[in-house]
Amino acid sequence: MSQTAWTELISNVHGSDRRLVLAVTGGGTKAISQLFDVAGASRSMLEAVVPYAAASQQRWLGGAPEQSCSEPTARLMAMAAWMRARELAPEVPTSMLVGVGATASLATDRPKRGEHRVHVAVQTEKQTSSLSLTLAKDARDRKKEQWMASRLILLAAGEVCEVDTAAAAMALNKQLLEGEQINRVHQDAEAEWTALLTGRRNCVVVPSGAAVEPQVVLSGAFNPLHAGHQRMAELAAKRLGKPVVYELSITNVDKPSLDFVEIRRRLEGFRQQEADATLVLTDAPTFRAKSALFGGCTFVVGADTIVRIADPRYYPGERAGYDAAIRLLAERDCRFLVFGRLVDGQFRSLAEMAIPEPLRRLCDEVTEEEFRQDVSSTDLRGEAGEISRWFLGPQA
Repeated sequence: MSQTAWTELISNVHGSDRRLVLAVTGGGTKAISQLFDVAGASRSMLEAVVPYAAASQQRWLGGAPEQSCSEPTARLMAMAAWMRARELAPEVPTSMLVGVGATASLATDRPKRGEHRVHVAVQTEKQTSSLSLTLAKDARDRKKEQWMASRLILLAAGEVCEVDTAAAAMALNKQLLEGEQINRVHQDAEAEWTALLTGRRNCVVVPSGAAVEPQVVLSGAFNPLHAGHQRMAELAAKRLGKPVVYELSITNVDKPSLDFVEIRRRLEGFRQQEADATLVLTDAPTFRAKSALFGGCTFVVGADTIVRIADPRYYPGERAGYDAAIRLLAERDCRFLVFGRLVDGQFRSLAEMAIPEPLRRLCDEVTEEEFRQDVSSTDLRGEAGEISRWFLGPQA
């Protein structure tokens, strides 16, 4: 009866008109073979990958996650899978594409001090969801834990494809041991978020409906917003005589976009710190793209960011790409107000940096005497025990 439930679920996934990319690491790979063992996989499956080694996972995500097996990392993998689905099937409406990501830490042939756990996430243009299960330690062998992980993946795939999962869910629940439970996270997208993710809009003002024409923009990941950001905004507004607008790009040059759970978390954290400030969500991961949205503005940045903007390695064609980007920023009358920051363990200000003259001409400096705060979002996340990580692209 149990196996029949899973076969029926998979058959229904294949017939759902959804197109899936599945990325699995650490465990749960049996879900891939099960999906392809049931006839009809060509109708639903675009790709299945196993980025198992740390280097492979980093390549899939565009960088190292703060923790290889975690719920935020599963969401990152699902978003990367959804973006891959768009690449593989551009002719398919984005509403029919699904990304599934899974990370697991299961029994091995070596002693394991941490929990045995599985995290599965799904991503569409309208929702982000995850299922997490901590397994009773040493209660099952590796093979049985693999089956549990695989069935959690199949259940998540069935739910996101909106097929009947009742029998499969019942079969999985019967296999849960005392104290085990499936924990769920779900976030529906606001229509504006979907429009940003799919490229139908390039910016959204928060709060919605606020009229704003930014002239001073502080861009960042705000993961979380901290006192350093707020002090930079305060000093920039005082020096330039104009209000500062915060900007968060949900897209990135070489990493997955922010998912909807993460967008909601960032917005709620921002509102707790800056209830009256204006925040603009964009799909502009580079300063070239930001300048198209905010022509004639001054970008408030840290010295670490201006160093990366000055590095030709971040540009297509390197030196030629860098030169073209800086010319474009100048043509759009954009400038940078540069605050000193820790760079490679040393506090650096603009005056101490060897950056090319065309970029330097676009920069004004805030001295160390005016501003020095060594706090960083990365340190704050570490202090808080958080495992979600996101660095927005530094390119111009």
